[in-house]
Amino acid sequence: MSVLEKDTNRRSQARLSETERKKVESVARFRSPVIYEVIRRQGREELHRPSVSLWVAGVAAGVVMGFSVVAESLLKSHLPDQSWAPLVEHLGYSLGFLIVIMARLQLFTENTITAVLPICAYPTMQNFLAVARLWTYVLLGNLIGTLMLAAFIRYSGALTPQDYTAFAEVSQKVLESSFGHALVGGMISGFLIACLVWLTPTAQAAEFWMVLVITYVIALGGFSHVVVGSAEAWFVVINGDAGFGHVFGGYVLAALIGNVLGGTGLFTLLAYTQVVGELDEESKQQTDEEDDEDEVEPQEDADEESDSESDDNSGSSTSKDKDRRRSREPSAA
Repeated sequence: MSVLEKDTNRRSQARLSETERKKVESVARFRSPVIYEVIRRQGREELHRPSVSLWVAGVAAGVVMGFSVVAESLLKSHLPDQSWAPLVEHLGYSLGFLIVIMARLQLFTENTITAVLPICAYPTMQNFLAVARLWTYVLLGNLIGTLMLAAFIRYSGALTPQDYTAFAEVSQKVLESSFGHALVGGMISGFLIACLVWLTPTAQAAEFWMVLVITYVIALGGFSHVVVGSAEAWFVVINGDAGFGHVFGGYVLAALIGNVLGGTGLFTLLAYTQVVGELDEESKQQTDEEDDEDEVEPQEDADEESDSESDDNSGSSTSKDKDRRRSREPSAA
């Protein structure tokens, strides 16, 4: 920080009371390096979580994400067949995301940014293996969870015939999308979910609405999401509408690749690139400040040594004066 900036900050703070300064800090927007550091630390914590915790949280998230399809189907079933109906119907798509994100469960597409930022900062083999472990447990957990939900809907009879028909109709979209379309749609949804993760540290009370809006846009655009799409894919396979290889080798695989490319390849790298220069500059400033402190300390030590030598010299001079006075005094008879 330059002398001019320091002087400006000093004068600005002098005009504000302590309460006013706290208000300024509370409403100030987070700088990008602060958001980056928050998400990086979250990612580091996730990488060190026990495998069983990742697995259970992943399965729970998969089951919950299946309710995005359930909610969308229920709205479709009860809305009139009008041109505006999809605008309301797609609101149900956000249900699973709202529960998973606000409950802090393990969703694969969230980890395309949180788990990767630690690698951007420290690209070691250990970190790469840790990310592979995290992605494996979470993705498999999500897929098992959506399978459980799809099987429950198929065999439990929990839905009315009308709602069940709507669920089957919503799930048919995995058969209507080509590999290329699902891939591009997956890139867009992966990018948007990564944006959602990046915004979370500053969202605070607005987190609910932020999740709702972004996931609603994904639904409106028909962009593919590997976890929600897998719930639909499991259902059409269990229902006998298509084979496993056709659905999972097509739509689900394309959505998975797209989500990773959009969340990791695009957004994460762009987010890291925009802050890496500031991080390097702050690190350089911190190093310069430490160097300045190191330069000051030897001078202080020299001053202490000088003071000590002065004290020793004054003490020896006093002793010599006393010896002279004693030699001049007459000896006792």
